[in-house]
Amino acid sequence: MNPKRILVVGAGHVGLYAALRLSKRLGAREAEVIVVDPQPHMTYQPFLPEAAAGSISPRHSVVPLRRELRRCTVVVGAVTQIDHAAKTASVQPIVGPTREIRYDQVIIAPGSVSRTLPIPGLHECGIGFKTIGEAIYLRNHVLDRLDVAAATPDSALRRRALTFVFVGGGYAGIEALAEMEDMTRAALRYYPELSPDDMRWVLVEATQRVLPEVDPDMGAYTVQQLLRRSMDIRLGTRLESCVDGLVKLSDGDSFPADTIVWTAGVKPSPMLDATDFPRDERGRITCEPTLQVVAGDQVVAGAWSAGDCAAVPDLTKEPGSYCSPSAQHAVRQANRMADNIVNVLRGLEPVPYQHRHAGSVASLGLYKGVAQVYGIKMKGLPAWFMHRTYHMSRIPSLNRKVRVVADWTLAFFLKREVVALGQLHDPREEFAEASQPVSAR
Repeated sequence: MNPKRILVVGAGHVGLYAALRLSKRLGAREAEVIVVDPQPHMTYQPFLPEAAAGSISPRHSVVPLRRELRRCTVVVGAVTQIDHAAKTASVQPIVGPTREIRYDQVIIAPGSVSRTLPIPGLHECGIGFKTIGEAIYLRNHVLDRLDVAAATPDSALRRRALTFVFVGGGYAGIEALAEMEDMTRAALRYYPELSPDDMRWVLVEATQRVLPEVDPDMGAYTVQQLLRRSMDIRLGTRLESCVDGLVKLSDGDSFPADTIVWTAGVKPSPMLDATDFPRDERGRITCEPTLQVVAGDQVVAGAWSAGDCAAVPDLTKEPGSYCSPSAQHAVRQANRMADNIVNVLRGLEPVPYQHRHAGSVASLGLYKGVAQVYGIKMKGLPAWFMHRTYHMSRIPSLNRKVRVVADWTLAFFLKREVVALGQLHDPREEFAEASQPVSAR
């Protein structure tokens, strides 16, 4: 019997966990699993705020695909087109010509990208917070602004350098804002020229609350904690423009800022535009509770999807509800989907995915947090401890768990690293200048 070929598009939470489970449950004679992703690693996104703040090493928040998926074939490249009618995918490797990969079953899990709006100046001045590269850049940029502020006698330039704007009050925005403020406050001990009062941290949220995943009282507690740290919280306010770093808000206020971080939601990967799969009005692939792709009432044979890019019905809620785009759902959907693919290959029926959302945890900086799990609400140190414990248990591989715990343990005894490595973003600049011909100089 020829082994079936299973193509996994994307190696995020869904792709990695699904491929790992498939490779364990299916023998080499049953199936070949091919994983395609532009990056050679999976990023554990809940750790991005701590990686940006220096609480853990950035390398420890990513999982190398080839180490973890030893029974799978890993192709580092971008899927540029999928023709499911012909069951072929076009893949553009890092270098070389495009290659065609034929498959019998396909998992579409490219994840999501930042959902932006046509705001003047955002493209030129903003930065997202979804990748490890963005997290490292933000850390280096913020620390670099401290150096700029400490070195200049110009008070206007100093205020601009020390103004940090975060747009979006969901988990990503709140955690990034809180962790970065915590880091810079710790760094100021090495900057006698600066004081905490010189910094301005602004959160811009279009709705009237933050952390919509938890109850309003927990969101209100979060706002109170941020206000106690002298942060500027603008609820019911929109970013209208940021041309040349001049931030203009819908409440009429305007001020210059060198740092504008966009965390206002996500949308399905644009890669889906180059496929022939059915999608809903929000661009998500339509799915059955079994995680099979569905067109109307007809299941699309051999196609599966889950995670941020999929509209998966939530059977624990009223009809018409869909699973939220969270890591909690993505990991469980991946395992259920892998088991269903095994069932289908072995002539059994797939089982619907059903999971009641356990709750949410968020870090508000070192020793500070908020959590609501199975209806139980926690604040402060207990919530922060639960946040770390939960995510340590969820990051894939024992290797990464040990490294993360080691980072946290060392942080109890050693001071936080607050050095900027800005040259990482343009490492050839100095050499290129030194190697220029004399005439060119």
